[in-house]
Amino acid sequence: MIDRKKFKNIEVSKLGLGTMRLPCINDLKRESNSKIDYEKGQELVDLAYKSGINYFDTAYMYHCGKSEAFIGYALQKYPRDSYYLADKLPIWLCDTKDDMSRIFSEQLNRCNVDYFDFYLLHSLDKENIEKCEKFGAYDFVSNLKKAGKIKYLGFSFHGTIEDLNYLVSNYEWDFAQIQLNYLDYDNQNAKEQYEILTNANIPIIVMEPVRGGKLALPGKEAQKVFLDYDNSKSIASWAIKFVASQDNVLTILSGMNSNEQMNDNIASLTNFNKLTQEEINLCFDVAKIINKSDLIPCTGCDYCSSCPMDVKISTVFSLYNKYKQGEICKADCLDSYKTVKNNHLSCIGCGKCKSVCPQGIDVPELMDGTMKVFFQ
Repeated sequence: MIDRKKFKNIEVSKLGLGTMRLPCINDLKRESNSKIDYEKGQELVDLAYKSGINYFDTAYMYHCGKSEAFIGYALQKYPRDSYYLADKLPIWLCDTKDDMSRIFSEQLNRCNVDYFDFYLLHSLDKENIEKCEKFGAYDFVSNLKKAGKIKYLGFSFHGTIEDLNYLVSNYEWDFAQIQLNYLDYDNQNAKEQYEILTNANIPIIVMEPVRGGKLALPGKEAQKVFLDYDNSKSIASWAIKFVASQDNVLTILSGMNSNEQMNDNIASLTNFNKLTQEEINLCFDVAKIINKSDLIPCTGCDYCSSCPMDVKISTVFSLYNKYKQGEICKADCLDSYKTVKNNHLSCIGCGKCKSVCPQGIDVPELMDGTMKVFFQ
């Protein structure tokens, strides 16, 4: 059984199942991120539960709004008090204060539950913090906690260090969720975010430990570094163990969409031993190699899936990264792009994607550059 960690008066599995990247029907073409494969998804949830994973994470807009209904369906066979369910309030989708109540009620209905164990103000940055304060979002969720509709209150974060210091200084939190992995430790100030939260005694939930799968296949040169050191470990396990070696991490969310991925992660966090300093330094060496490869820092979260031109942004960026890492040749890259593109029109530079990207990627600019690489 997977290791667990004490949190207040409960124990939480060190690995949690994130439901942003569930197996989908027609996933290759990414025709619709909402077409969750319920049979394969149920197998994953069952494997997780039987292996001791008791933390399940969803959000209002994952899989185009279908993730919550899926996890509600998949968990209904298990006693409600035997797992912990996390959901999030997407303040950017609220036009009025009343929208917060409407969304929360809809989330309970979708998930088929009476309460959430963990609830987060979703994707906080300067803009979303300002909107939360305009609508009184913190008071709203605090009152839900007092009413027993929320057990533990937190936030997920995609802002600046200044934003994080503001949140920690002005509000009380049970936990916080940040993006932490050996690549973003320096690239996105994850180290400093970790230290701020740790010094404030706020336990951390980690998202993107394998950076959308990028750290499972970081390129041939990077993989060689790990394999030369120890060829008995999977490449992905290095990323998982790096995060788990940070003392203030409560649980690690991984968007596992296959039994193979889940079994590997479970093995990494069963009878877990922290990485040595030498092994941690090895991870940082690999990060340097990845940073030299000029990759687009897309994690495949698909927050940009609402593109008005239906451009498959994350898939295009994934193809570009595979080409830059030497995983596929240019001809195969172009053939795959044409298959994905199908009959959809090209990027018009509207910027809608840029405004919702948690990584802060200038999508229109990079999309233009990607197309030049594909077609030059």
